[in-house]
Amino acid sequence: MIAARGDQRRGSRVSTLRALPAHALLAGLLLLVAVALRIADPEPVARLRLAVFDTYLQLAPRQLDAALPVRIVDIDDASLARVGQWPWPRGKLAEIVERLTAAGARTVTLDLIFAEPDRLSPAEFAKLFADQPELRPLVDKAGELPSSDARFAGALGAAASVLGVAGESSSSAPGPAVRARFAIAGDDPLQFVPRYAGAVRSLPVLNDAAKGVGAVNWLPERDQVVRRVPLLVAIGGELYPSLPLEALRVGMGESTVFVRSSGGSSVGAFGQRTGIEQVRVGKTVLPTEADGELWLRFSRPDRRRYISAHTILDGTYEPASIKGRDILIGTSAVGLLDLRATPLDTAVPGVEVHAQALEQMLSGEHLVRPPFALGLELVYLVGVGAALAWLIGRLGATSAAVVGGAAILLVFAGSWIAYRNTGYLLDPVYPSLAILLVYLAVSLAGYVATERERWRVRAAFGHYVAAPLVEELARNHDKLKLGGETREVTVLFADVRGFTNIAEGLSAEALIAFLNRMFTPLSEIILEERGTIDKFMGDAVMAFWNAPLADPAHAANACRAALRMQEQLDKLNDLWAAEAAARGEAAHKVELGIGLNTGACCVGNVGSPQRFDYSILGDVVNVASRLEGETKTYGVPIVVGESTARAAPDMALLELGSVAVRGKQRAERIFALVGDEALARTPGFRQLLEAHQLLLTSINEGDADQVRAAYAACAAHGSYARLYAAFSRLAAADQPKSAT
Repeated sequence: MIAARGDQRRGSRVSTLRALPAHALLAGLLLLVAVALRIADPEPVARLRLAVFDTYLQLAPRQLDAALPVRIVDIDDASLARVGQWPWPRGKLAEIVERLTAAGARTVTLDLIFAEPDRLSPAEFAKLFADQPELRPLVDKAGELPSSDARFAGALGAAASVLGVAGESSSSAPGPAVRARFAIAGDDPLQFVPRYAGAVRSLPVLNDAAKGVGAVNWLPERDQVVRRVPLLVAIGGELYPSLPLEALRVGMGESTVFVRSSGGSSVGAFGQRTGIEQVRVGKTVLPTEADGELWLRFSRPDRRRYISAHTILDGTYEPASIKGRDILIGTSAVGLLDLRATPLDTAVPGVEVHAQALEQMLSGEHLVRPPFALGLELVYLVGVGAALAWLIGRLGATSAAVVGGAAILLVFAGSWIAYRNTGYLLDPVYPSLAILLVYLAVSLAGYVATERERWRVRAAFGHYVAAPLVEELARNHDKLKLGGETREVTVLFADVRGFTNIAEGLSAEALIAFLNRMFTPLSEIILEERGTIDKFMGDAVMAFWNAPLADPAHAANACRAALRMQEQLDKLNDLWAAEAAARGEAAHKVELGIGLNTGACCVGNVGSPQRFDYSILGDVVNVASRLEGETKTYGVPIVVGESTARAAPDMALLELGSVAVRGKQRAERIFALVGDEALARTPGFRQLLEAHQLLLTSINEGDADQVRAAYAACAAHGSYARLYAAFSRLAAADQPKSAT
């Protein structure tokens, strides 16, 4: 009995699941996938989110407050031109630091690392020339002079100075002594921050003299754009502050950096190590990401931040620009390659990134990705997505689209307001795109259901009629009846010459393969030129233009199709010849005669109510077939009727004469199609056309000498030798089909 009840409950659940509408199941599955994808946060999703935040920053960057005490002493190109190439003697740098200190700078931070002794120091000079006796007096004197590194260290010791250190994953060298003390609440931040095995540091004499040491590392996104800077890094297992954070600490006269991590606040982390929550120096609180990174709210690059280094050395700077300010020394010189990309600029000096971070710390205008952001975005995604799926089932896709559009506009507006007013970074794009996907998928499911009848029509008629007609029948079922209409069309009739000789040497299977291989690219050309293939008749194909879909340029398109078919056949002949040569055989050259004619036809469904075909009927079809036969007479691949020539006057056409086509009483002018509009505009063709007209006139007048001269003028154009050989033969035989 218990087993029976269990089976009954399982059956009830299955029945309930089957009772759910298909669109509800689809929506639920898509929402589940969207939530899982957002939690996994692959690179494309993250880039989409960052692109939104970049756009916000570009629309409303932080405004530079000139009162903020941050300035950059810039080793720019102008300074290099006046002082000399980099690196400068440490004595010059010492002079800059001394002058800044004397001018009342609050802090002097160097975004530079001095890992090797000054090569221009007297002691280094003495080592370099110690083995040259003639320079012994100079060497001894240089050895007695004070080291420029010592002087530089003295300048750093007299200032509130900060030096940089770079974490290096491939190095095992220890970092310098950490000057800042850390007070930690919660989990150890070393497990969250970027970690490096070793360091690239300045000389010990310099590090010992400086009041602070900060990491200069920056961590761009995968697109190499700097959006955040780490406030803390681990080097060789030791925690270091970043360069701007250390400059803040030294400038505020603080000794301790407070770090609060997960588990260290009144709000618990439910046993999870969620990372660093904030960093504090004195009363300045800095919100961070879980790995201790600070989002940068950049302001636009502004030259008011910069003081050229050479003005410090020559004393032309404004003292008010130094007194009481935090000074960062760095470089914007292009040749020194310290340039970074930010959301606001593709090339910003690295020292400006640190300067803007310090400005942001002092102003308190931060960007924050709050802890609740992901949860809020997922709730919005699931809630609105489920509501839209329900609305589609109840009210239809149009009403649901209005509600969904309003919800998307609302979330974008809310995200923008949160950015402007609080600095919160809330992503409106991924949830909105996921909701749009749900809407489109559910709407598509409904659309597919309503389109089943049309698909049945396509399946039933797709094998019998042209593809455009299938679509027309699918849209208008009332056209599934016999009947037609009169319409002007251009008909193409193409036939393989000498097909009997080709077929004799092939088996039935090989013959069909040959025809399929030839007609497949030729058919594609017809369709590409907006033609409709009527039927295949063994080695012939019939097509027409301007039905079932209107084509105002039907005659020109048919001419272009005929020319392209001949070009394609030349390529096939080359291919077949190469294949035959590889087999040690001789290949038959395949030639195709094409006739084109334009006129009024009856176009429509022909047959019986049980089985009919879309085709054309009329005298124009028969004439097109007869014109194809004239290609053998005149030795040209394409012959067009007079009406086609009038409808496509820009084509390269040569008149063949007036002929009475078999089955017709009235003679009409026919033309050889030798090229498209581009050929018709060439000087060479115009010359040929004049010579050709003279030939026709000479033949009509019966002047033998003039005919021979005209033949010679035409024969000079060797590409058309076969045409004029046929003219000569017809004229000599005085056949009725010759030009009159």
